[in-house]
Amino acid sequence: MTHEVQGVVARHRGRPVSVETILVPDPGPGEALVKVLACGVCHTDLHYREGAINDEFPFLLGHEAAGVVESVGPDVEDVEPGDFVILNWRAVCGRCRACRRGQPWYCFDTHNATQKMRLADGTPLSPALGIGAFAEKALVAAGQCTKVPKVRPEAAGLLGCGLMAGLGAALNTAPVSRGQSVAVIGCGGVGNAAIAGARLAGAGRIIAVDIDDRKLELATSFGATHTLNSRTGDPVAGIRALTDGFGADVVIDAVGRPETYRQAFDARDLAGVVVLVGVPEPGVTIELPLLDVFGRGGALKSSWYGDCLPSRDFPMLIDLYQQGRLDLDAFVSETIALNEVEEAFARMQSGDVLRSVVVF
Repeated sequence: MTHEVQGVVARHRGRPVSVETILVPDPGPGEALVKVLACGVCHTDLHYREGAINDEFPFLLGHEAAGVVESVGPDVEDVEPGDFVILNWRAVCGRCRACRRGQPWYCFDTHNATQKMRLADGTPLSPALGIGAFAEKALVAAGQCTKVPKVRPEAAGLLGCGLMAGLGAALNTAPVSRGQSVAVIGCGGVGNAAIAGARLAGAGRIIAVDIDDRKLELATSFGATHTLNSRTGDPVAGIRALTDGFGADVVIDAVGRPETYRQAFDARDLAGVVVLVGVPEPGVTIELPLLDVFGRGGALKSSWYGDCLPSRDFPMLIDLYQQGRLDLDAFVSETIALNEVEEAFARMQSGDVLRSVVVF
């Protein structure tokens, strides 16, 4: 059986998206059909629209989603119809060299659904991050479905990408220890999630850095103890002044530009940690003095999806949300309809929202 639904498609590089009829097949072996309840508008979707990830147009956008499993294919054991799930783009294989050495969060052979969702004329679609959830139903690999307790889907779905990236950068990649000083450069959705993660980890001083005072004000609500506007002052000097002249124990770059990475590198203490979680544009390079790389010690780390293991991290974070210790609702700036995604991209670029969320 083929399901006919509406979905958001990017047909051409840099052109506005459109809502079109999507044909979604029933799940085959190892696959699941999910009724999407909510899906966040992420910068990664915009990167797809702009052709900054690859040129495999047309794309079915959307990936920060939560929904209910409608049906599963053969050989699926971990989820069943009726399960409330968060979709993830890291369905671990269990067989690659990372999985075999007990580090499945680095899985090098993550997989997606085998069958294709298509346009009405039969054109195969490339689903964003292997998900494609700006649609009423999505076909995914069953391993991309993480069962969690039923909560507000608008909030839960955001763990599927941006929030998990920021939370995981602090909790998993760094990882932040109790009492440490932490600076976060860039206070959008990912950066504020890193701030929330640092607070959960018990950080002592949490310094938020951005060029927008509106974002800095939000950062304090997520746990920042100090804020710095890098448009009006030197963030490196500011971070050092707030850490007794030493620099922060952990600096998280949630922007991913050469200038912000250099700020993170220069603002860390001896033996400190730099975590890059902001996604750089293709072709961007950076130069660092090798003697300082050596002499400062510590670590320069990149955070892939917050180094998360969805089956471990999503239920734990939803539990914290239910306890009132992690305010996922605060990241939902607005809820929108499916035909408002293009306008949501504009609000995201202007910094007016942390997350717009499509609600079905």
